[in-house]
Amino acid sequence: MTLIYFIIILGVIVFIHELGHFIFAKKAGIYVYEFSIGMGPQLFKWNRKNDETDYCLRLFPIGGFVQMAGEEIEDDPDIPKDKKFGVKKFSQKFMTVIAGIMMNFILAIVLLFIVGLVNGAPQNKPIVGDIEENYPAYTSGLKEGDQFLKINGKNANTSDKLTLQLQANNGEKITAEVLRDGEVKTIILNPKLVKVDGKETYKYGFQIVDEVKHGFVASLEYAFSKTISLLHQMVFVIFYLITGQLSVTSLAGPVGIYDVVGDAANAGFINLVYLTAFISINVGFINFLPIPAFDGGRILFLIIEKIKGKPVDPKLENTIHAIGFFLLIALMILITYNDIIRLIG
Repeated sequence: MTLIYFIIILGVIVFIHELGHFIFAKKAGIYVYEFSIGMGPQLFKWNRKNDETDYCLRLFPIGGFVQMAGEEIEDDPDIPKDKKFGVKKFSQKFMTVIAGIMMNFILAIVLLFIVGLVNGAPQNKPIVGDIEENYPAYTSGLKEGDQFLKINGKNANTSDKLTLQLQANNGEKITAEVLRDGEVKTIILNPKLVKVDGKETYKYGFQIVDEVKHGFVASLEYAFSKTISLLHQMVFVIFYLITGQLSVTSLAGPVGIYDVVGDAANAGFINLVYLTAFISINVGFINFLPIPAFDGGRILFLIIEKIKGKPVDPKLENTIHAIGFFLLIALMILITYNDIIRLIG
């Protein structure tokens, strides 16, 4: 069942992303050769009557694509010039490229709204709950009901930010500012190295509880605020990766996601819904980065084209995207290797 959930989750996320590109390409009058879910060998192809597009399902459920006329280096003389991507207005090309990212965020908001309706809407406040004896939190002066504000001078006023700050701290001593009865208190915490399921990890000895609200409005607010909070968290992940506060080993690839899907499935269906929203936000965010081979890289070239007043040389652009793609594959191999080591370790 984990494999089935894994394929469905990735399939839905990829389908929604590519559907965004497809809808806006068609709206702009761009000729679309193929709408494909999955990568690699073709398993299934279908073509509607009076429709130029082939709809395909491919073997590996780790991506997809919308192949549009005018993106290839060699010009296709069989396609009318006015139906090619390159001749469209900047606004049409921009919306066609960014639409996949937008659809990922919309999917996440819808799914998080469902989670809020079913489970209630957490307010994302890092409020201290249980404090365990024999751990630093117990002797530090931290008390139940304290609300975290900062960690080492950095904002940690949401549960998402607090989690990221603690993870990036790498087990070092922290200075925390907490709100208690309207006053700001300073707490020093030095984590304890412990073994959990045979693996060493740092533990502070406190849990976070959060106020949960119910209802349509609360769920809607939660859907938007959680999406923004997770996006903010991902920005800091990139920053911490660049500065070395987080390592590449903290990232997860398809194997790691597969493992997480299994854990989420065991915890209940609504957890799979939340995980799908989380991964969809990740996909949207990563694609927004101005890196070759991602949508963000294509957007960057469109902006350069707009500033220059003429298109970038297609051969140069495709070469840069190809290099970016191969570097991406290399990174995925490294991340997958780390995923496997974690699983068998």
